[in-house]
Amino acid sequence: MSARVLCAGRLYCDVVFTGSPRLPTLGTEVFAEGLSLHAGGGAFITGATLSALGDHASQLSVLPAAPFDAPVLAQLKAQNVSSKLCAAAPKGSDPQITVAIPCGNDRAFLTRAPGAALPSVDVAELAGFSHLHIGELGTLEEVPGLLDLAREAEMTVSLDCGWQDKFSVEAATLIEKVDVFLPNQRELEALMSVGVPELCASLTVVKNGENGARAITRGQSIWLQERSKPVPMVDATGAGDAFNGGFVSQWLKGASLEACLRQGNFCGAASVQSAGGVGGLSSLSSLELAETIPQ
Repeated sequence: MSARVLCAGRLYCDVVFTGSPRLPTLGTEVFAEGLSLHAGGGAFITGATLSALGDHASQLSVLPAAPFDAPVLAQLKAQNVSSKLCAAAPKGSDPQITVAIPCGNDRAFLTRAPGAALPSVDVAELAGFSHLHIGELGTLEEVPGLLDLAREAEMTVSLDCGWQDKFSVEAATLIEKVDVFLPNQRELEALMSVGVPELCASLTVVKNGENGARAITRGQSIWLQERSKPVPMVDATGAGDAFNGGFVSQWLKGASLEACLRQGNFCGAASVQSAGGVGGLSSLSSLELAETIPQ
């Protein structure tokens, strides 16, 4: 049975340079082989993955300012992610833009994130959704009341971390309230370095790139590990968010943790084989998943 998921978080227009021989350094210039524009942000990529898997995904975001809102809305429509709960940026706003530079098996970002991440929403607008996915910890820190609204609407909640140069130990009070927390290895280490316990949420899932992912339920002592299979790498942008969509889709269906991790790895691997976070999601056919993911 398909789930109805609301994906909340910042929504960007991603400017992706591909085929860069190295990352830029001060005083030098680097020439890339390719350039493309994409809708970006963790919440959108997770929603697009859920939609590709047959679930119903809606976006809750403030749109990038014009003229970048039009291509972003077009891509939401193309990925079958509803924009009904999105709102236009205030007039005169800077656009929300991310410059992404994939290089080797990693990538670097330069981002402008002005204004509010989310429009206001009330509990009546959440009716019909069974799950809330929050694309980054920073958005939840900005709008902590979103958790209370979700619980009032009887929704389960998952949360990605997203990178911050400065994490705070106070983040633990928010993380412990969600059902599934999905940081990557580097983010988890940064959180722990400021005093956030390793296991705050009911279920913690840690992504580690080509090494796969691991998960543990609060109160357990042994991590469940699933390695990923090597695939050709074009652009790692959004791979963790695609993983989130695959994992959450199975988790909402009551699948085993092994199946959740395996489908997450499968979706992350699909994502990295194309520029932008969602270009590779067309490979997520139900037949491939049925053969790859034991139920």
